[in-house]
Amino acid sequence: MRTHVVTNVVPAPRDLHVLRSDATLSDAVERWVEPHDPEGAASLDDLGALAGSEQARAWGDDVERVPPVLRTHSPTGERLDEVAFHPSYHRLLEVAVGAGLTAEPWTRPEGSGAHARRAAGFLVWSQVDAGHLCPVSMTYAAVPALRTEPVVAEHWVPGLASRTYEAALRPAAAKAGLTVGMGMTEKQGGSDVRANQTGAVASPGGPLTGETYRLTGHKWFCSAPMSDGFLVLAQTDAGVGCFLVPRVLDDGSRNDIRVQRLKDKLGNRSNASSEIELDGTWGVRVGDEGRGIRTIIDMVASTRLDCVVGSAATMRAALVRAVHHTRHRSAFGALLVDQPLMRNVLADLALESEAATLLALRLAHAVDQGEGELSRLAVALGKFWVCKRTAPMVAEALECLGGNGYVEENGLARLYREAPLNSIWEGSGNVNALDVVRALTREPPSLAALGKELALARGHSTVLDAAIDESDSVAALALGPDGAWEARRLVERLAVTLQASLLVRHAPGPVADAFVASRLGGAHGSTFGTLAPSVGAGAVDLLLERALRA
Repeated sequence: MRTHVVTNVVPAPRDLHVLRSDATLSDAVERWVEPHDPEGAASLDDLGALAGSEQARAWGDDVERVPPVLRTHSPTGERLDEVAFHPSYHRLLEVAVGAGLTAEPWTRPEGSGAHARRAAGFLVWSQVDAGHLCPVSMTYAAVPALRTEPVVAEHWVPGLASRTYEAALRPAAAKAGLTVGMGMTEKQGGSDVRANQTGAVASPGGPLTGETYRLTGHKWFCSAPMSDGFLVLAQTDAGVGCFLVPRVLDDGSRNDIRVQRLKDKLGNRSNASSEIELDGTWGVRVGDEGRGIRTIIDMVASTRLDCVVGSAATMRAALVRAVHHTRHRSAFGALLVDQPLMRNVLADLALESEAATLLALRLAHAVDQGEGELSRLAVALGKFWVCKRTAPMVAEALECLGGNGYVEENGLARLYREAPLNSIWEGSGNVNALDVVRALTREPPSLAALGKELALARGHSTVLDAAIDESDSVAALALGPDGAWEARRLVERLAVTLQASLLVRHAPGPVADAFVASRLGGAHGSTFGTLAPSVGAGAVDLLLERALRA
């Protein structure tokens, strides 16, 4: 008897073009990148092909299977404080940096489409492995903070914007490409960085370009400890300051940065997150003395944008696996994708993914266009909502595969571990929601810019018009006695209304109609797969075709 005849097993996707198979992202690139930068748009096509290749998939599997290892000391007892990675980690970073996903957009003219092009590339390449993009994201985000100190920016920004990746630890001036990490949080404070205890003492004439200080303290979370430098917060006599702390000093000697341990994390395993100790460690001040939180906020705004983009990528990767599986797996006499209830689930997941991707690229386009008032508020909205929706969406996509989704081979288990991260990083849900409430009450131009954006979708339906009308009064609600209590509800409603307005303007009519009816009009239950019959078979067919194009 033959005991192992395999039938009805889903093949691994081969040579999937990560960009071309994504209708929403392809349309966004055509809309916001190609008119300004045809060559940049073409390079995204190459990146999309590589991201879906067996080679890239193998790299991603390698770095998930073999996590980074900390080497604190050499065999003869000297401090090393170095992290060893699987070679595939460096291959992934070579591609990311070589594709211009670090700080290059800040060196391009306003309106060039550079930030949207980078966001699209980040969304594509994140689907291979999210962890290695942590230093890529921080390197991108560091530039606005560094530019508050021109002499420091002149020394560092060209290397951060380079398309050359160099892993070796050398002085910044001796490297063709640089990366930057971040060390803000401490054990006693977490998000409350004003409670930080790391101290900084001015030490003029130090071995660095700029106003030099010596830092002493312990950082509970320092991401990417093999970066060339770190933006760190520390207490000065004038208050919390922001400092650039290089790994290697200008004279070639190692700065005193002691990596105490690597974090054993739920997900994001390829990224070496660490605890570090600073003991008289050299740093150069960035921004005004005592205004470090204000200085680093610009960096946080950019990393929050990447949280939205990265979460949209995780959603997209989960959707692709669910649709691919159901197109090849049969049950009860038919392909899963043809079963009515499964079609409801998949269409609902596709709606969520379309809305997340479109919002992420619109936010990047706002940076390109210098729409500062809009991006300040809309990025915070997207950070809260898209990141918060990722975990339940990935869980539902995993369930589409049943037990097959719960094993490691297909990658959904990895995505499930990754899904909560961006909702925690750069301000968890409560912190982010309260930031939005503060912006609503203290920054009227930001609220006005959001209102102007929403108004572009007026006239689509009475349901959407009512939601836009409601958004006009949200500042009064935020100022009320229950503003903090209702912060999450207010942010959720604004974020969904913004997504709906974008879909109305930029997505096919049936897709926009389905989103408005289900997310704003009540034609939806409490879980995915509860779209009302009024959504229509035509909209479902269109959503599933767009979810994974040939």
